[in-house]
Amino acid sequence: MSEQILSQLAQVLEQRKQQNADDSYVASLYHKGLDAILKKVGEEATETVMAAKDGENDKIVYEVADLWFHTLVLLAHRGLGPEDVLKELTRRFGLSGHVEKAARKDK
Repeated sequence: MSEQILSQLAQVLEQRKQQNADDSYVASLYHKGLDAILKKVGEEATETVMAAKDGENDKIVYEVADLWFHTLVLLAHRGLGPEDVLKELTRRFGLSGHVEKAARKDK
């Protein structure tokens, strides 16, 4: 189940694009546009940092789940999905972080 959750969530997020903003939280984010989605991603990133500073693992997991969820909303809004991120992570796997970072300067 856990291996498939990202795909299942991506499917639901796509379906929410067709729903009324009054009926779905995600549809309301899509309706509000990119700035509203980015604001939520930023809020969740900040809450994740704060949870990590508190050092309580259950809070960290909860906030990271919120961050991942809102990041998936962002990806879907841009026509992307978790498979695009997984593909990039696969590309980077086995590369030195220093090498990968240096290669970004060329982009």
